[in-house]
Amino acid sequence: MANLLIYIRKLHRYAGLKLYVPLVGIMIISMIEGTGFFLLAAMLGLIGLFDASSGAIPFISTILEPLRKFPAEHAFVITLVIFLVMWTGQALLYRYFTVMNDRISHGFVKYLRLEIYESIMRANWSFFLKKRRSDLIHTMTSELHRVNYGVYVFLGLLLMGLFTIVQIVIALWLSVELTVTILLCGIALALYSRKFLKQSRAYGDQATALTQAYMAGMTDHFNGIKEIKSNLMEQQHVSWFRMLCEKMERNSVQFSRLQNRSTLYHKIVSGFLISLFMFISVVFYQVPAEKLVFIIVIFSRLWPRFASIQNRWEQLAQSLPAFNSLIELEKDYKAAKVAEIQLASQTENICVERAIEYQNVYYRYDANQKDYALQDISLRMPANSMTAIVGKSGAGKSTLVDLLIGLIEPEKGQVLIDGMPLDAELAMRLRGSVGYVPQDPFLFHSTIRENFYAAAPHATDEEMWEALRFAASDELIRQLHHGLDTVIGERGIRLSGGERQRIVLARAILRKPAILILDEATSALDSENEAIIQESIERMRGSMTIIVIAHRLSTLRHADQVIVLDKGRLVQQGGYKQLSTEMGGLFGQLLEIQEAK
Repeated sequence: MANLLIYIRKLHRYAGLKLYVPLVGIMIISMIEGTGFFLLAAMLGLIGLFDASSGAIPFISTILEPLRKFPAEHAFVITLVIFLVMWTGQALLYRYFTVMNDRISHGFVKYLRLEIYESIMRANWSFFLKKRRSDLIHTMTSELHRVNYGVYVFLGLLLMGLFTIVQIVIALWLSVELTVTILLCGIALALYSRKFLKQSRAYGDQATALTQAYMAGMTDHFNGIKEIKSNLMEQQHVSWFRMLCEKMERNSVQFSRLQNRSTLYHKIVSGFLISLFMFISVVFYQVPAEKLVFIIVIFSRLWPRFASIQNRWEQLAQSLPAFNSLIELEKDYKAAKVAEIQLASQTENICVERAIEYQNVYYRYDANQKDYALQDISLRMPANSMTAIVGKSGAGKSTLVDLLIGLIEPEKGQVLIDGMPLDAELAMRLRGSVGYVPQDPFLFHSTIRENFYAAAPHATDEEMWEALRFAASDELIRQLHHGLDTVIGERGIRLSGGERQRIVLARAILRKPAILILDEATSALDSENEAIIQESIERMRGSMTIIVIAHRLSTLRHADQVIVLDKGRLVQQGGYKQLSTEMGGLFGQLLEIQEAK
């Protein structure tokens, strides 16, 4: 419940005084409804069903006093009209305040969505290294939906609670003894029903785990659908999916059965209570018939609300694990050293005029690990030069680049840009000046033009075609039926691997970067496409700082310097020819292995 209260406080910060308007409105509606009951009793007195002057029902004689000036039939009609007006007004007010309550609820969900999404976007790279994408999507969709439902249920409980309190006050006014008797029975039933809340919470925990597994499984399966189809693995994945769906179905049915059992108990108990109520009223309290009927009418409306409140408590208990999930996510991204988002329009990009330097840099992904991903790295990359980074898998090549971009921070040492330490503010400015092309090119399921706008929102068509020419892709795009407006499918699946890579390169160039980073961008390409991209890179030499991570060492002949990493250490540094002739050097060994192939 502590996590629920956190979100209630957030709801208060979001809605302010508007949050309390529906609550006050429901109290007014409840009072109107209570007044309506007295008017109903007055009408019954006018037609002679009971003696209104007996005082059994409060205020009836006061209400009837001005009506006695009219003929009985006119007084009856007047009372009936007033009752209908009040009943209609109550219904209209109830609709108005319910809609207002819904508007607050849905607006709060939008507020949470934006808060969580912006916070996730602010989190540094280490946060994403520890999180599955499917878990983030699950929290932003399924769990956020359950939190929305939980907040809605909680607001409904507040409104229903206020309404019930007003009705109880009216009942106490009519008969303290009978009302207290019913309330004691209701409290006893509520204490007994606590076990249903615990079971609801358990089903909620189970639902969270199952939906998380569902989202993770679907993400993995569809990401690997080609491998699944190619290796005839469909049946085992269908079997897994069937088993998971059966568990989800069982969880939902069990929770539904729990709620129905709780409702059943309330209905059975209500029958016993009404019988007990009648017996005590007649035998012990000698309650007048007209008062008894009136109290029964009130409790016939009041008791179902007790059952409804219990039902909503169970729904809220089932939603509590979702609140816990969001709180845990919030703790994680706050622990990830959150940095402020800087929009491109607000970020002053920088140019590297002298050099990029690493001074005695150490880094490890987990502070509890003994081994470092990078250790004691000192090197210099001159501005507007081409630097190649090579090494075996796991040598630390991509980690070296991640430090430069500012995605991660050194545990020891520092990275310098033109002599300035790369702090969080400088990293944001530098990132606006970087064009990054990964090994696995990512394109949005949209048009080529919209993919370009994602990198350069204000780019013109002329600038787009110029970037495509640099990436040797302009003719390719012109041959497409819709040109720049061609939809390229999810991750650019309608294009070949080489075509995707060239489009991503063009997108990076469109940013007019000061630093172009190619992270094994040609490793999966055939010789023809690799040669095209190498030619494009050659045309850009001297106009920007180019950093290339590559497995194919033969493509690095024109690099100004080659940096060789091994197990996180800098083992060689120099020109291509120099390193290839060094006896016993790792670069020469790697080159011999590739040439032998």
